[in-house]
Amino acid sequence: MAGKQDYYELLGVSKTASEEEIKKAYRKLALKFHPDRNPGNKEAEEKFKLINEAYAVLSDKEKRKQFDSFGMGGFQQRYSEEDIFRGFNVGDLFKDLGFGGGDIFSMIFGGQGGGRRAGGRQQRQQQPWDFGDYITREQQQRGPQAAQDLDLHYELEIPFMDSIHGAEKRISLGAEEVNVKIPKGIASGKKLRLKGKGNQDRTTGRRGDLYITMKVGEHPVFKRTGNDLFVTREVKLTDALLGTVVEVPSIDGPKRVTIPPGVKSHSKVRLKGLGIPGQGGDEYVEIIIDIPRKLTEKQKTLLEELRKEGL
Repeated sequence: MAGKQDYYELLGVSKTASEEEIKKAYRKLALKFHPDRNPGNKEAEEKFKLINEAYAVLSDKEKRKQFDSFGMGGFQQRYSEEDIFRGFNVGDLFKDLGFGGGDIFSMIFGGQGGGRRAGGRQQRQQQPWDFGDYITREQQQRGPQAAQDLDLHYELEIPFMDSIHGAEKRISLGAEEVNVKIPKGIASGKKLRLKGKGNQDRTTGRRGDLYITMKVGEHPVFKRTGNDLFVTREVKLTDALLGTVVEVPSIDGPKRVTIPPGVKSHSKVRLKGLGIPGQGGDEYVEIIIDIPRKLTEKQKTLLEELRKEGL
């Protein structure tokens, strides 16, 4: 695959370029970096592979539409290398430029299906190459590995509360939309598998699976660690010294919590069973003692009296 480099940048054209402009740019670059003109030049060989990949996408209306919609990252999640080159045929174009069509794919894919050697020199196949046939043979050779290429991977970001209570989302996979049922209590990094919602093998009709990686958004109050929830609650200095009852948020609504006398700042009060619902977690309330930066004259006088009393 061509990594993160944009296909338009690879061919040196704008995103509004016409089909003819794209073809013209590709012909120019392919002629420049063709391996026959750069024998033994690995850098030119890699460049040649990349511009072929770019042209395979941008010369196909549907693939170009998908690339424009999802960008490089999203497109490469949906299209494997086999998908990109399926049906791609530039044999005639390269014959017009004076090269053999078969050699191109022989070079790109490590010599499979390339030309024959005779008398110490490689003879070019002069017929156009149907890449769809190559994919079929390659998948048959690789066996179980081909099934992995049919799988799709998608990252879905959801609000924090949707991860707690569960939800249903509808995601777009290009021409197809899929409903995703998000279970209660799911955490970031967890994966959902939707069987049979991946790419389809055009030869066998077999479909891969869709793997959805969850990304849970931040919450302004709750922080999650495992199945536990954490919140902070400020208390006044006098309440920390004498003890008090405060109200704290929880997933089930506000709860009243007793703060014991003499509580230290950053100590935690445990609310058993109030963590992630159904997961056996707890909620922890971190107590923060609010130390005022400014005091009134009366407050200073009272504190001086407390100091005299040994506090």
